[in-house]
Amino acid sequence: MAVLSLVSDLGRRKWVLRRLSEDPRECPPASVIVPVKGAGEGLAGNLASLAALDYPEYELIVVSRRPEDIPAGVIPSGARVITAGDGPPGAGEKVNNLMAAVREARPQSELLAFADSDGRVQPGWLKALVRGLEDENAGAATGYRWHLPEPAGSWPLLRSVWNAVIAGGFGPGRNRFAWGGAMAIRREAFKRLGVAERWRGSLSDDYALSAAVRDAGMEIVYAPGALVISGDHTSPREFLAWIRRQMVITRIYRPGLWSLGLVAHLVYCGAMLASAYLALHGNLTGLYTLIAQLGLGSWKGANRLRVARLSLPESAGWFRRHGWVHIWWVPLGTWIWLYSFLASALTSTIEWRGNRYRLSAGKVEKL
Repeated sequence: MAVLSLVSDLGRRKWVLRRLSEDPRECPPASVIVPVKGAGEGLAGNLASLAALDYPEYELIVVSRRPEDIPAGVIPSGARVITAGDGPPGAGEKVNNLMAAVREARPQSELLAFADSDGRVQPGWLKALVRGLEDENAGAATGYRWHLPEPAGSWPLLRSVWNAVIAGGFGPGRNRFAWGGAMAIRREAFKRLGVAERWRGSLSDDYALSAAVRDAGMEIVYAPGALVISGDHTSPREFLAWIRRQMVITRIYRPGLWSLGLVAHLVYCGAMLASAYLALHGNLTGLYTLIAQLGLGSWKGANRLRVARLSLPESAGWFRRHGWVHIWWVPLGTWIWLYSFLASALTSTIEWRGNRYRLSAGKVEKL
């Protein structure tokens, strides 16, 4: 498993280098939508980065459920502010906000792009997403996030290592899902694929949009130039609750993907324990297999690190100071991943942005 995982990852660097050098053939008018819920770490700077994109014609829409959900002094000049209200029952607050913003997007916008308020984007973020939509059979384009906490601490760095495993799964060809913090779709496709209808009764905007694209036989294209910097920090309790929530949402909306990940981590961690047991009892085969497994995992972490540095050249200083954790903490990250799967196995209730929800595949119940 370790060898196959590494081999599948080695060709990704060349593809990322090539894609980063490509600009879109056209830059259609766009609406960039970002929901806001309270004062998050770095919020003003994150919104400012979305207002300073290197793109000829776009509008920035900041949307919230209530006016007081947006702190004073964070809205960039020229951004539109929309208040969504409570919205219809049976959907999450973020989804309701996004639906309201899509309805209010200016008529001339041919492209809808979605961002999260806890991430900082690069100037070429929107161009990278548009370039992804130019691929043959592209239904949606997506970026992803990379956690770069500064100053760094053990738990924020561990979150960076945990999250990098997902980032390493994006690349050429078909991608399993679009990520809501860096996601774009043509407006015509949004309507034709019935994304708004998919959002009703859903908590997850990105999994619902991804399902609409896949069911239409279209592809989700990864845009490495749309990699987003998340610089916020976390405590141990927040981190463990966060990864549990991510996996609960995955289990409800992508049960096949969740089950595959659970089985893979049970086998992988079981092999690690078996090898360690044999090695401790003097069996050289156990020692060699343990070294091989840990070495290949760290090599894969190093490859993920190199690819991220290509996409985020302005963060080279952070990678020099802290990038080592993505090599040496990979074994620890593997066990944290197993915890996240097991913690999400027996519950369908999550907490998100001050709200509690009970989830099912076709229904969201606010508690």
